[in-house]
Amino acid sequence: AAAVPEELPLPSEEPHDEQRQTKAPPSATTPARAVLKELRVSSVTPDSVQLQWSVPEAPFDSFTLQYRDAQGQPQALPIDGRSRSVTVPGLSPSQRYRFHLYGLRDGKRVYHTSTEAVTAAANFDEQPMPLEKLQPEDPQSKDPPVESPSTDNHLAKAVLGELRASSVTPSSVQLQWSVPKGPFDSFTLQYRDAQGQPQALPIDGRSRSVTVPGLSPSRRYRFHLYGLRGGKRIDRASADIITEEPQLEDPKGKDPPVEATPSAAPLARAELGELKVSSVTPSSVGLQWSVPEGSFDSFMLQYRDAQGQPQTLPIDGGSRLVTVP
Repeated sequence: AAAVPEELPLPSEEPHDEQRQTKAPPSATTPARAVLKELRVSSVTPDSVQLQWSVPEAPFDSFTLQYRDAQGQPQALPIDGRSRSVTVPGLSPSQRYRFHLYGLRDGKRVYHTSTEAVTAAANFDEQPMPLEKLQPEDPQSKDPPVESPSTDNHLAKAVLGELRASSVTPSSVQLQWSVPKGPFDSFTLQYRDAQGQPQALPIDGRSRSVTVPGLSPSRRYRFHLYGLRGGKRIDRASADIITEEPQLEDPKGKDPPVEATPSAAPLARAELGELKVSSVTPSSVGLQWSVPEGSFDSFMLQYRDAQGQPQTLPIDGGSRLVTVP
């Protein structure tokens, strides 16, 4: 596979900016003590990379991840300051990428760390991938056993519940599942996009839902969710979902009336604060909002893409930030 051109430092993003920050006068000592450590690759698929890091000292207000895509175009992904991991989607198989993670305090980059990753080779079958069989340990193995037989039995009992769609839009599907027995270290969701290209989305082991964006209207998709323990696939759940038909905006620009019923009166007290832009890159926009009163079960962000096609992005009700890629 063709290699990505060597990384070229972006004009306003060179690491020496951070070095100057760390040598600031004593008044800036406290912010400069915020340190990023151990940026590492936690999982790799043919089209995505999951990165993790730690912040052993003072916190950061936010992070920015910078890299170049397969076409050599610079990309910048804004990340919430409480996050310690991020999944970078939309990559190409068997490509080398260099990632730069910047920690920001008071709008300034005060620390920088980098890592490199090579995406996995494209290897996707229409049929679900076979599950790993837990083999008994070789009694002649020279290495000490990592897990006892009882632990292997415990791994075998980890079970995925039903995979189902909790919401469907013309361009996205939100999936939910349960784990009735034993936890998983992580999950992997596999499917084929509208162009028939294989996609694999790594998911944190504590998650019980995921939103799959970028789909096409009125199209059938088959999703396979794999539960992993110790790097092995030990259970799978599948679901077939059909996205909704496209719904164009009201040409008059009028919002649909909100139905007012006595039972819905308490819900009407929930209020959305100002929607504002928190960050802008050439290929994405970060949006923030507040909920000054009440709470919402979920949010729905609607917009038109560069081709004028309507897009709808479902968002968890606990979120106050979203990045539109």
